[in-house]
Amino acid sequence: MKRIEHIGIAVADLDQAEKTYKALLGTSPYKREEVESEKVITSFFKTGKNKIELLASTDENGVIAKYLAKKGEGIHHIAFKVKDIKWEMERLSEAGFTLLNPEPKIGADNKWVCFVHPKDNHGVLVELCQDIV
Repeated sequence: MKRIEHIGIAVADLDQAEKTYKALLGTSPYKREEVESEKVITSFFKTGKNKIELLASTDENGVIAKYLAKKGEGIHHIAFKVKDIKWEMERLSEAGFTLLNPEPKIGADNKWVCFVHPKDNHGVLVELCQDIV
């Protein structure tokens, strides 16, 4: 793993959350993107080398809607940038981690992604990210 790629934050109201984080970080989001397969709209902020991803559900049965109903707003996941996502997935699987998708899938911000179950990470959902080239 190379570094933390971003921190994902589940929010109930994306417009309001963007206003909050714009005031907090002193910068506007650089990108808003809908990921239909995940039933989510994302909004990305850059702060130095780091990124914050706000996640809002587009469907009451989507994963973010379910997360909000169960836990409320807050940190949803930590994403790590990887050089070779398939290699990392194989390495983690062999080490006993539970992968939530068997193959990398296209996620937000032009990335291949895979999620690692939070039960294996002391309650933290981990996302692996590799740039799509």
